[in-house]
Amino acid sequence: MTKLKITVGSVDELAERTAERLAAIESGTDPEDLGESQPELRFGSYSELFDLLSEQRIELLEAVATHEPGSIRAAADLVERDYKTVHRQLSELAELGVIEWADAKSGTAKKPLFPYDGLEIDLDLVDGARRDPAAV
Repeated sequence: MTKLKITVGSVDELAERTAERLAAIESGTDPEDLGESQPELRFGSYSELFDLLSEQRIELLEAVATHEPGSIRAAADLVERDYKTVHRQLSELAELGVIEWADAKSGTAKKPLFPYDGLEIDLDLVDGARRDPAAV
């Protein structure tokens, strides 16, 4: 497994890096020679990042990663929060690709999984292009 890299910046930068990797592969470069591609989640602003990384969500992610709860209800019990809130937060995290749902048979509880070793936060504080215009 690997860490999920979380950054703030232009989606165009990510698309450009991806295009460069694809062009190299199309020109005959062996994908293994390009090195491992780390999964990345990129936000357009710091406020979007901080919405994800609230204290409650970090506690929930830690509980899912550490205890591997068998259901949303079990996750809610671990963090001592109501089911509805935890269900909403886990659904949002799943939409972003931060967690996954274990394959569940029809009629069984959805099991949240944290498929990474951890989160790596990468903030380029010097590059003005990544500044949050809402914070100015």
